[in-house]
Amino acid sequence: MRPALRIHGAALVVDKNVADCNCTSYIYITLVIIYGDLPKNKENIIYLSNHQCTVDWIIADMLAIRQNALGHVRYVLKDGLKWLPLYGWYFSQHGGVYVKRSAKFNEKEMRGKLRAQMKAETPMYLVIFPEGTRYNPEIPKVIADSQSFAEKEGLAVLKHVLTPRVKATHVAIDTMKDYLDAVYDVTVAYEGTVDHKGQRKLAPSMTEFLCKECPRVHIFIDRIELKDIPEEQMYMRRWLHERFEIKDKLLIEFYDAKDSKRRNKFPGKSVHSKLSLKKTLPSLLFLGGLTASMLLTESGRKLYVKTWIYGTLIGCLWVSIKP
Repeated sequence: MRPALRIHGAALVVDKNVADCNCTSYIYITLVIIYGDLPKNKENIIYLSNHQCTVDWIIADMLAIRQNALGHVRYVLKDGLKWLPLYGWYFSQHGGVYVKRSAKFNEKEMRGKLRAQMKAETPMYLVIFPEGTRYNPEIPKVIADSQSFAEKEGLAVLKHVLTPRVKATHVAIDTMKDYLDAVYDVTVAYEGTVDHKGQRKLAPSMTEFLCKECPRVHIFIDRIELKDIPEEQMYMRRWLHERFEIKDKLLIEFYDAKDSKRRNKFPGKSVHSKLSLKKTLPSLLFLGGLTASMLLTESGRKLYVKTWIYGTLIGCLWVSIKP
């Protein structure tokens, strides 16, 4: 029997009187452990991270809120996500950039959107997942193809991350180099993602993250000055791959260290990062109260459904005209 957890700051409080997780009643809260350099003050930054699951999006929010920069988070997203009901339109309006892969990548469009954000003096916390897709141990072909490509290109073959793509990163840094304060190189690992044979498992889905067991999430942050990043795409590609080599070594230590005491953690000092309720409770009460007030009345429920239906239709029309 595993105790349930209640929110207290950003850490957790154990309630020993509650049995195993029942997602209709309780939410498990994961302990956030941070390594490296996370400034206390907000900055205009590009956030580069490995990508395993949808929870990775929330990790960026977890860090941003600790810098009072939650409203500054914007994402570079796969083009197909613009059709998500309501959210596709929201991300676009909030400064998100939709991109297509490889030959279909529209550099001019991305530069234009970023320049518009800079012209409006929009605070920037731009999240990019350079791998272009998730690292999924259950789809070995994607991993094998990534490793084969790296070998063909004369790059180091990576085990726990995919070979990164440089285009979006280069366009973002090159376009905003006079606007940014730094680049955050972020490596994320979730505890509980190794099976009994010591093989890496699929990272938690959003539902699993909230309702099942992910005891701790480990986040390693390296703050990099713009002057230390090559400007030309060809050299930046090599630099980005080297950064992912560093991520890979951290993750090999986390998952595969021969000494079991060194597993499930990154090397170096860490802090169990707590978050005060005053940063999260007001939003929770506002959104919870708004949703409850709509769902508890017949007219509110009708409005709720219509918002999703018509909002989705209008949003899809909007992003198809003005991506």
